[in-house]
Amino acid sequence: MLLSTDLWVSALIRRAEMAGAFAYVLKRGDARAGAVILKITHLRDRETFILRQANAGDETQWIKPIASHDPEAIEKYIERERRFDADLWIVEIEDTEGRHFLTEKIQLL
Repeated sequence: MLLSTDLWVSALIRRAEMAGAFAYVLKRGDARAGAVILKITHLRDRETFILRQANAGDETQWIKPIASHDPEAIEKYIERERRFDADLWIVEIEDTEGRHFLTEKIQLL
C-alpha cells in the first residue's frame, strides 16, 4: 500500500527538521495522490534547485526537471506546473548543506 501524499510530506518535513533543516509546505495539493515538487535551498552556497516526483513503472523516482539554479527560472517552472496540475504540492527545504532528505532514487538529467 502506498502512502498518501500528505503523510509522505509530513514524514519528509519531520526527517529534514530532525537533521536541523527548515522545511515547510508552500502549496498543499491533493492529500491522497498529489505529485510533489521539492524546492531545495543550499543556505551556505545560496543556490536553489528543484526536484520533481516522477513515476517510473511501479516505483517513484525524482528528477531535476530544469538545470538552472536561477530563482526566476525556478519560480516560472513552478508556476507553470501549478497551472497544469491543481493537485500539486510544493515543499521547500532550506538546509546549510543543500540536502533533500529523499530516500527514493534520484535521476539527474
